[in-house]
Amino acid sequence: MKKNDNVIMNEDVLRLSKEVRCVDPEEGELGIIPSSEALERAYNAGLDLVVVAPNAKPPVAKIMDYGKYKYQQEKKKKEAKKKQTKIDIKEIKFTSKINQHDIDYKVKHALEFLEKGKYVKFRVFLRGREIATPEAGFDVINRVWEMVKDYADRDAAPKLEGNHINMLVTPKKKK
Repeated sequence: MKKNDNVIMNEDVLRLSKEVRCVDPEEGELGIIPSSEALERAYNAGLDLVVVAPNAKPPVAKIMDYGKYKYQQEKKKKEAKKKQTKIDIKEIKFTSKINQHDIDYKVKHALEFLEKGKYVKFRVFLRGREIATPEAGFDVINRVWEMVKDYADRDAAPKLEGNHINMLVTPKKKK
């Protein structure tokens, strides 16, 4: 009886090996026994014989309720997923020829995002000949950093990636 393509269990254990190292939930380690005897013990207990280490010599098989085991694994996965924190990254775009008033306006929004605990990615786009001399873009990014450095920590120094300059900032840790 095969319940999952990746799991070797019950009659399939007989095809895998003549002997298995068997583990019983009540009796503990049974040692190396014939596969047929291990399968018989599992059926008598009303459980499944599942191979947990197929590459071992001889393979290691465990007598267990596979349905219950699978359910518990799914439950653990869901719990782990609940505990994960999702990081929200907001992106704010600039050009290298942006006016100071526009920078102030966009930085004001960035500060609101940082207050809410979101990460902010500042991106300066370079067009045409600006790519050959990205100093103007770095100047914009540095002006933005000077405005937000009291509220945020810089993840890394601004860097040129293709036709844009990126800088990621994270909310400042509360002391």
